[in-house]
Amino acid sequence: MREKCIATEYGSVYYWLSDTWNEEKETIFFFPGITADHTMFESQVDYFGAKYNLIVWDAPCHGKSRPYEKFDLEDSTKVIIKIMEENKVENIICVGQSFGGYHIQALIARYPEKVKAFVGIGTSPYGEKYYSKSDIFWLKQVEWMGMCYPINPLKRAAAKGATRTEIGYKNMMEMIEPYSKREYCHLMQIAYNALLQDNKDLNISCPVLITHGEYDKTGKVRYYCKIWHEQTNYPLQIIKGAGHNANVDKPEEMNFIINEFLKEKVLGNC
Repeated sequence: MREKCIATEYGSVYYWLSDTWNEEKETIFFFPGITADHTMFESQVDYFGAKYNLIVWDAPCHGKSRPYEKFDLEDSTKVIIKIMEENKVENIICVGQSFGGYHIQALIARYPEKVKAFVGIGTSPYGEKYYSKSDIFWLKQVEWMGMCYPINPLKRAAAKGATRTEIGYKNMMEMIEPYSKREYCHLMQIAYNALLQDNKDLNISCPVLITHGEYDKTGKVRYYCKIWHEQTNYPLQIIKGAGHNANVDKPEEMNFIINEFLKEKVLGNC
């Protein structure tokens, strides 16, 4: 994968794309979740690299895309469009883990024609009807509650809570290692604030696949995915033996499920 950078008024956003680029191929854009970076999709890059053009980023304020002066979903959408324009990509297949799914839904809300298909991994839906007043209240408390704990136990608990395998835990610890306690807690808060600000009812016209790990313990993700599936009839796949970072915990299972979905919905069983 080749490293590239987009310069914006708020900072630089780094992303990686396939070494060999074929304009006749479909393009998959991978979106990591809060505090995660592009390395969480290494197994997907290896698996899908032969058939698709691939892009994966470190979102603003994440990984190598730090420091960055602003985090909101309006700005992130603008950066995604810039990346697409720079590489002459008309539309993308979007795969988003956790908060990465919100980046995708923010893009769909503004540029629905740019998204050819949407795969959510342990993510949750846009739509005011899904979130209770209690949900919203607790999302606003993340920063100060996190600051109550020593940073090392906090990170270990976060990594353990997000994963079910040794490789998943190791990857999560490596991704969050660079953050100080203040930056780590603040990042989670500004991300949730961005979601609450941008959240709206959303009709998605492209094919959607909802997935989550069998043992996903992050917030109410399993509940949100269940009612999202029930409200929309989008297919729901549960990844056995996986936690919140299901694509890292169980890459072979996740890759197979995504591949079958794309073969049917995008490639026409090719």
